[in-house]
Amino acid sequence: MRKNIVAGNWKMNTTLEEGVELADQINSLLQGKEKNCDVVICVPFTHLTSVNAVIDPELIGLGAENCSEHEKGAYTGEISAAMVKSTGATHVILGHSERRQYFGENNEQLLAKTQKALEHGLTPIFCVGEVLEERENGTYNDVVASQVEALFSLSPEDFSKIVIAYEPVWAIGTGKTATADQAEDMHAHIRKVIENKYGKEIADNTSILYGGSCKPGNAKELFAKPDVDGGLIGGAALDAESFMGIIEAFN
Repeated sequence: MRKNIVAGNWKMNTTLEEGVELADQINSLLQGKEKNCDVVICVPFTHLTSVNAVIDPELIGLGAENCSEHEKGAYTGEISAAMVKSTGATHVILGHSERRQYFGENNEQLLAKTQKALEHGLTPIFCVGEVLEERENGTYNDVVASQVEALFSLSPEDFSKIVIAYEPVWAIGTGKTATADQAEDMHAHIRKVIENKYGKEIADNTSILYGGSCKPGNAKELFAKPDVDGGLIGGAALDAESFMGIIEAFN
């Protein structure tokens, strides 16, 4: 059975001290609570080890926001999957629209990053999504399919370890949100693309998260859709109470 997951993406926010405090708050709020989803917080590289020390791994998974496609070597400023794993992290976000847009990450590079993450036992949260122009010109289904298909050289066993996050780029940080029906349509499309390659069982067991301005106010409606298995949360993940409100949308 596929998992319901609520994952926070802190992006380039919080100092180390602020990040540890936020993680501690989330951990405290989860103590003794019944939750019907897995919870993951993906934090800046500088925070990983310190955050790992204050969270209960039974309650919260720890993730990085990126990793290198290289194993090690003369790549100043890069962080390898092995380094991420050594901090206690279990997950890594790959292919976020901001990485694609600002740092020019392409399908070939993202496949290599995904392979490195899998080699080191990390669960990739692999992001796909269309920009406003692609939504408006009607190419969005093809665009997203091609991003998912970038991983199709992976074995069925490896692909089955991946979480997909659909982020309509036009709905990130803009205040716009895809309707629950638009999200469901795309999630169902992604699941069909996976099924056509890997078969129904793997498609049915792949968690597909929604990542476009998901907040406590709209999470319940989004998560009620049959192909929406949770969220990759940006701004609302930086406030412990808001993040809890989204987690509780599964209750």
